[in-house]
Amino acid sequence: MQRPLQISFRNMTPSEAVEARIRKNIEKLERSCDNLIGCRVVVEAPHAHKQKGGLYHTRIDLSLPSETIVVNREADLHKSSTDVYVSIRDAFAAAGRQLQKYNRQRQGKVKTHDLMPQGRISELYPEMDSGRIRTAEGDDIYFHRNSLINADFDALEVGAKVSFAEELGEKGPQASSVRVLGKQ
Repeated sequence: MQRPLQISFRNMTPSEAVEARIRKNIEKLERSCDNLIGCRVVVEAPHAHKQKGGLYHTRIDLSLPSETIVVNREADLHKSSTDVYVSIRDAFAAAGRQLQKYNRQRQGKVKTHDLMPQGRISELYPEMDSGRIRTAEGDDIYFHRNSLINADFDALEVGAKVSFAEELGEKGPQASSVRVLGKQ
């Protein structure tokens, strides 16, 4: 890291053992992310409120070249945070997951989904439980009532906008997973 690690304690006296645990966790994060610039950790002891049951709160701010990752786990949502070491473990686990996500995005390894082709219903044949879809490219694709996902075949209208998955059928291209998007 380019900047020194900052560790703060609130409502508690600083502990060398807790600090050592934090430093150990930071070393793990540094090994997983080579461009970590700085880190600030705040460990807060529980207040004397009986309602919350004495829950520790750990906040971690990780500085990276293009952004800052903040892990700020709400103590009352995580009942396991009655132990300071569990609070620290959970916060650093969340920070590790966020750093992995950051690294995947930086390396371009983010999963992308292909967009489904779209078209409009051009013909309906209620007696045959089928119809045709005209694509933006001008292709004409057959579909059956069983391929509809979010609509009732009997309520379909010519001109309705749809998305679909195209596959090769016995008599040429046909649409499956037809989803109605809206009317004209």
